[in-house]
Amino acid sequence: MAQPEWTRIFQTEAENLLHGDSWDLQFDSAITADHPEQGWQQYIRNTSARFECTNCPRGWPSNRVMVVFHMCLMDGKGIVKVRRFRQKCKNCIAAPMVDPSIASENITILMRNLVKKIRIKCYNEKLDQGHYNHQKIDVKSPHEPDHCEGCMSGVCTRD
Repeated sequence: MAQPEWTRIFQTEAENLLHGDSWDLQFDSAITADHPEQGWQQYIRNTSARFECTNCPRGWPSNRVMVVFHMCLMDGKGIVKVRRFRQKCKNCIAAPMVDPSIASENITILMRNLVKKIRIKCYNEKLDQGHYNHQKIDVKSPHEPDHCEGCMSGVCTRD
């Protein structure tokens, strides 16, 4: 799903919930799980997505697609940095990592969970710690840790 769609869904889910502050969503493939910048909070979720190899016609589904969010609120201005962990084709030699294609429904669930975490971590609201579950995809083959950026980064085993 294109980045503008993520931003639109985030703004819709955040409307009227984030104390009137303005929040921006930024994609940043350089953020590292467990190492947010000073003053930033972290939230990690997994979701389901599809991948398409850029070298061959192969596509595959995965229910282990990790997404890391780093968030910060200062002076009424909030920023959320997002990193979607990629995977690569197991059939192609030297295949490049490709971004996941996440369905709108699962982006919405990610954004609902994110807004809840912002309310807990940035506004100190006392909300339950539960989360909304993403819609799983039918996957017929096992997860391939050697082809998963999340596994290589040590993030993929989290739920």
